[in-house]
Amino acid sequence: GTALPPTVPSPRTAEVDERVLARVRLLLAKAESTEFPAEAETFTAGAQSLMARHSIDQALLAATGEVPGDSPAGRRIGLDNPYESAKASLLSAVAAANGCRAVWSKEFGFMTIVGFETDLDIVELLFTSLLVQATAAMTREGSRADRYGRSRTRSFRHGFLVAYAERIRERLTTARQQQTEAAAAEASATSPAYAANLLPVLASRADEVAATTATLFPHLREHRSRARLDGEGWASGRAAADRAR
Repeated sequence: GTALPPTVPSPRTAEVDERVLARVRLLLAKAESTEFPAEAETFTAGAQSLMARHSIDQALLAATGEVPGDSPAGRRIGLDNPYESAKASLLSAVAAANGCRAVWSKEFGFMTIVGFETDLDIVELLFTSLLVQATAAMTREGSRADRYGRSRTRSFRHGFLVAYAERIRERLTTARQQQTEAAAAEASATSPAYAANLLPVLASRADEVAATTATLFPHLREHRSRARLDGEGWASGRAAADRAR
């Protein structure tokens, strides 16, 4: 295909984005390193809220011409074996909750995330952190065997990661919606014009992402796994996602 010309943010926009991302990286690093679940929850909740609000604010500023607008682009993120399909589910969940589309090229070992630059940064940071946490939680569960002594560790871990991804999708979608409602409420109090533009702007950006995805990948198929999942793995994965920092 033909490469799209790169979008070059203004120095002011790039500086603001980098400051926000630096704060997000610091919060996620603290969340991954602390041994206290309540403290970690606070760090990651702060990171997600900061990322979501920054994305919403950037969308409004671009729509009103206060910062240069950009166009959706694609970014490839590698997915390694084992459990690559479950990892693809997690990345898809993070992408969908942050205004992006995810396309899995299984034979090449990566997913392409389509979205605006700010949202792509959010997805990559959050996916990396959550995958680290999921892998650690899954490993702590240890191995599993059936009643005949045969190993079922692989099926347990696959079910664990798929359930983890679905619960994370629910949590991130809720967090994004809360930030959107908070932004609308604040805008109504300070700038009614911003408040009136918010939902149409976000809908327009979603349409742009969908159109870019269709252009880059004109022959997509949606796939839903019908494989039976390990019940204990599923329950453990949901519980781990509720505790995910």
